[in-house]
Amino acid sequence: MDMTDGPGVRRGVRGVPEGSESHVAALYWQAFGRKLGAALNPPDQARAFLAAHLHHDRGVAAVVDGEVAGVAGYQLGGRGLIGGGAGDVLSAYGTLRGLPRLALLALMERRPADGELVMDGIAVAPEHRGKGIGSLLLREIAAVAAEQSCRRVRLDVIDVNPRARALYERHGFIAVHTEKTPYLRHLMGFGAVTTMHRPVTPAVSTNRKEA
Repeated sequence: MDMTDGPGVRRGVRGVPEGSESHVAALYWQAFGRKLGAALNPPDQARAFLAAHLHHDRGVAAVVDGEVAGVAGYQLGGRGLIGGGAGDVLSAYGTLRGLPRLALLALMERRPADGELVMDGIAVAPEHRGKGIGSLLLREIAAVAAEQSCRRVRLDVIDVNPRARALYERHGFIAVHTEKTPYLRHLMGFGAVTTMHRPVTPAVSTNRKEA
């Protein structure tokens, strides 16, 4: 995969580029560490776990000057951007520490309905925020959904991330349900989760290269 487009060039690519696992894991942890911390801390071990169990073909990336500046994961066909089953968690954290972590991870599991692509969220490097990277990634996700003949894209956004929700709304996502989760506020830092849908049509396309 050629990512040497010249200085300042940004573009979306399908899949997570080989060799960027640790960098992508760090971006993902930076974005979602507060939510995942109770299940995967300490941070160094969490980032290593994410990098080791990353599914390259279940994400889209934004590349700037040859480096991944942002990533968005999705679930399709029973697989998401971050893999790792119960055995992997127990192997990494041990049985005593691993079992309660599995219970927490189960609380966050979301399975796609028929004809649905579930997005796992967007992680953008701080120095690249506000530059259209999130929009580029959402267009790539929509294109993947269209190519897979999905009827809609679904995502969940937590109440302490209004900036992400505003981005999703600008791209046609509509809130369909909010679940109050006060029992998770102390543990994971949020007290409500809103499910949002965006319909997908065959006309959805993506600009494969942007200057």
